[in-house]
Amino acid sequence: MTQQLSELETLRPRRRRHRVTSLTIGLTLVAILVLTALFAPLLAPVDPNMQTISARLLPPSAQHWFGTDGFGRDLLSRVIYGARPTLLLVSLILVLTIPVGLLVGITAGYVGGWTERVLMRITDIFLSLPNLVIALALVAMLGPGLMNGALALALTSWPPFARQARAETLALRRSDYLAAARMQGITGLRLMFGHILPLCLPTAVVRAALSLGGIILSAAGLGFLGMGVQPPTAEWGSMVAEGSKVIFDQWWVAAAPGAAILFASLAFNLTGDGLRDRLDTRHAK
Repeated sequence: MTQQLSELETLRPRRRRHRVTSLTIGLTLVAILVLTALFAPLLAPVDPNMQTISARLLPPSAQHWFGTDGFGRDLLSRVIYGARPTLLLVSLILVLTIPVGLLVGITAGYVGGWTERVLMRITDIFLSLPNLVIALALVAMLGPGLMNGALALALTSWPPFARQARAETLALRRSDYLAAARMQGITGLRLMFGHILPLCLPTAVVRAALSLGGIILSAAGLGFLGMGVQPPTAEWGSMVAEGSKVIFDQWWVAAAPGAAILFASLAFNLTGDGLRDRLDTRHAK
């Protein structure tokens, strides 16, 4: 009997040990960031735009956890509300960038010929342009604002997606999978978007997650230079710019939004690394 019980114990599937991976940590941080933006009115202790001149530039304390800025506004409330325009800007950039990049890349890789050459040369031109400089030039022409900033950053963010989608399409163009689809009479747009697009989406998602940290820094750069979301709306880049004027005496004014930018960039970078390890077996540990 004891021998049979021991055999049954060996046959039982062992419970998997739950490892703490970069994906779980990244998704947890992203969830905290999103929930903070969604429930900002409940989490913020006071109105982020309420000015109290008598309480200006106060250090962190029990009443103001992150201190106050030059207008006496509570920095904790402004950091919490600052997650909203940042996430909205990132979402707009992704909505504009990923479809354009995939469309250009899949079309170039599938059609080939002069179409591929023209599309790839246009992609190379945009790749050679410095992202933030072009974004600043476009925002200067269009005017500062959230939507204009998203358009400017999206204009220089789609080429990497296009090149990656083209490379994957070229690898798939002569595969048995697409040959079987052609034998069933599937060609043209139906083949491109019904069979090639689903195979290119996982790597596009990974690249998007990895590029979000850089996009957040670029968005903060626009705000720092006064080209992004305009005051008095709470935005991390513009808050750092305000704090840079008094950074040697009142360091917390710039440190609080700077830490928020670091937190958001770290969250998306960890998520991107985890997705790459999960979706690409070559990087699996």
